[in-house]
Amino acid sequence: MRPIFRPELVNDPFGDPGLYVDFKFEKRALLFDLGDLTVLPPKKILRISDVFVSHTHMDHFFGFDRLLRICLGRAKSIRLYGPPGFAAQVAHKLAGYTWNLVENYPGDFAVDVWEVDSSWQARGSRLRCHKHFQCEPFEARHLHDGVLLDEPAFRVRAAYLDHGTPCLGFAIEEKTHVNVWKNRLTEFGLGVGPWLKELKDAVARNASDATPVRARWCDHNGEQERVFPLGPLKAAVLRLVPGMKICYVTDVAFHSDNVRRIVALAAGSAQLFIECVFLDQDADHAARKHHLTARQAGHIAREADARLVIPFHFSPRYADREAELRGELEAARTGPS
Repeated sequence: MRPIFRPELVNDPFGDPGLYVDFKFEKRALLFDLGDLTVLPPKKILRISDVFVSHTHMDHFFGFDRLLRICLGRAKSIRLYGPPGFAAQVAHKLAGYTWNLVENYPGDFAVDVWEVDSSWQARGSRLRCHKHFQCEPFEARHLHDGVLLDEPAFRVRAAYLDHGTPCLGFAIEEKTHVNVWKNRLTEFGLGVGPWLKELKDAVARNASDATPVRARWCDHNGEQERVFPLGPLKAAVLRLVPGMKICYVTDVAFHSDNVRRIVALAAGSAQLFIECVFLDQDADHAARKHHLTARQAGHIAREADARLVIPFHFSPRYADREAELRGELEAARTGPS
């Protein structure tokens, strides 16, 4: 089954980091990092429902103003997630403007902002246009296993990383695809109907195998109904296909704790977007800047067993040496340990 989303870097590898993840079957997108968004047309920005910010260095955050400018006055809300201090930084951004006339705007644009700490405690607030973006605090909550967003079809998970300041890495994980074998339905004497969605939903929420499933459909004999326990029905007529995982990691120092956490986050990912800032000949400089070299990024990709690796965040010092960066990463990813 085809993946439900399509990821693409916002800018070229020498530009500001950012990943735009478009949903194929609905008018929605996710955005990872808020750097330069000039290349994104308004129609793409208006699809964004959630923004995940790794940290608030300027090249990852100054695009917030463009996001705000496009969305202001619309009946729309966006959720933002970031590291400690993030909620206050968003509030300070909004406080930099005068909002005395916003009651007249047709839509009450709202920002729900969440910040997470290393123990995965999340604190947040809502800031609404018609309320002059004054903070309306949410109740704090604990995020199990670093999961920031959990929906029926996918989840977004974070890893807590180090860039000389707290920095988040992210993975988007499709949940298991549940496909129906229609020929096996026929073998069981069952018909197609809305009950199949209920069956899929029961599997998606990990319902017990003993859960009764009521199959209802219409055929030439009229309305039909049969009841089965979920377990045998699932085994007989469904095919469960693992979903796709996409990982986004940028602005991290190369040390054992970071490597361990990134590898766990990106393990088995179909696509790993990973920073590749310096050549390994400049590893000392990379360490001072808390960034990865191409060789280090390739090492991490190999340890994570990522199927496709997309490097980005190249230092402008290598403007005419892009092939070297890519070659060094690939050699480390495919070569001996």
